[in-house]
Amino acid sequence: MSRRNKKQIFTNIEVIDAGAKGKTIAKAPDGKVILLPNAVPGDVVDIQTFKKRKAYYEGKAVKFHKLSNKRTQPACEHFGVCGGCKWQDMGYEHQLFYKQKEVVNNLVRIGHIELPEVTPILGCEKQYFYRNKMEFSFSDARWLTLEEIQSDEDLGDKNALGFHIPGMWDKILDLNTCHLQEDPSNAIRNAVKQFSIENNFEFFNTRNQTGLLRTMMIRTASTGDIMVMIQFFKDDKPKRELLLDYIAETFPQVTSLQYVINGKANDTIYDQEVICYKGNDHIFEEMEGLKFKINAKSFYQTNSAQAYQLYKITRDFAGLSGNELVYDLYTGTGTIAQFIAKQANKVIGVEAVPDAIIAAKENAQLNNITNVDFFVGDMKQVFNAHFIATHGQPNVIITDPPRDGMHKDVVQQILNISPEKIVYVSCNSATQARDLTLMDRDYKVTKVQAVDMFPQTFHVENVVLLEKRSETAH
Repeated sequence: MSRRNKKQIFTNIEVIDAGAKGKTIAKAPDGKVILLPNAVPGDVVDIQTFKKRKAYYEGKAVKFHKLSNKRTQPACEHFGVCGGCKWQDMGYEHQLFYKQKEVVNNLVRIGHIELPEVTPILGCEKQYFYRNKMEFSFSDARWLTLEEIQSDEDLGDKNALGFHIPGMWDKILDLNTCHLQEDPSNAIRNAVKQFSIENNFEFFNTRNQTGLLRTMMIRTASTGDIMVMIQFFKDDKPKRELLLDYIAETFPQVTSLQYVINGKANDTIYDQEVICYKGNDHIFEEMEGLKFKINAKSFYQTNSAQAYQLYKITRDFAGLSGNELVYDLYTGTGTIAQFIAKQANKVIGVEAVPDAIIAAKENAQLNNITNVDFFVGDMKQVFNAHFIATHGQPNVIITDPPRDGMHKDVVQQILNISPEKIVYVSCNSATQARDLTLMDRDYKVTKVQAVDMFPQTFHVENVVLLEKRSETAH
């Protein structure tokens, strides 16, 4: 083994912090940081390292001498194997503390931004069962535990319906109860699995590309609507109809039952035809009386209740009086644009995904909102002089980019447009910090509000208000 990856054991080390991507942090005797996937700040542990880098080690706690008082009993039987909710073993108030700390650290360390007094992070009322969309995979070779592999017993059925094991594209953890989505999600998943086994349906084999059942998506909404979509690898009409009829009869509360026949190597559905079998081809989500139509391919924030809080903060930061022209960048299906429309004179939404803009226009029509316009285009090319001349100089720009943040050309476009205020909504405070640095000469950060959309995970959203610096301040 190379010296670089030589394993070492460090004993009696206190875990002192939580860092990026949910890893916790300890210090080795040589002063280097050790990143751990399986400890909580306050634990005292023996650590075995498995990677040595220039500035840090990666390791694992192999023995626990003292357990942290920040610990809590994980609610889920699958914790530790399933990669979903990595922070279930840490009390929720401590999760919030480390999320807020990460946001502030990123803005200060990466962005070198001077911050106002930071508003405390907004926690989520529901710490479990908060997701409105879950995707499960079928497999004919479920993930086996070490105990199962070493036992001599016949393990019986090997079929699984659940999640990919982290880092293993062909291994699926069979779920019993998942704590992420409200009932009847678990009941539907378990019933579908049972029925499929009883009727000898072939579960998919990723390596060999064989089988019938590939994936199942369940979407729920605060309106009570429920969508179930089954993805089949091949067209087998009798079996397909048998399964779909069973779902419709057993779960009459399902309002949208759909399927896809996808024989490609991957299971993404964005280039596939989704066929409605029973009910509607969509469900509705509702927010402050606005209705949003969601189909199988739509993007919608996966935590409906907390999305509402996030949008309220965004609207509050924008501080609209009714006279403003607002540009909403990366508008997606136009939820923020429509949510703020009644407080603005006009809202222009821009998005690169054509399907999202079709949905945005449809939703605006549905909601009788006439002061929003939506445009498809690559962000870094849209805001030319002609676009501004045609649609006007915005008073406020709201931007909610993907995890990678904004392209530097987009940041430059925003600076050229020079609105009075920018509200920057981010799901990655590290790339947000990088973008804020580029704007720091012209704009001052006047409000910061982190929002927890994903309890039990290390993910955190952050909203920042930027206001134009006075000319004299330059």
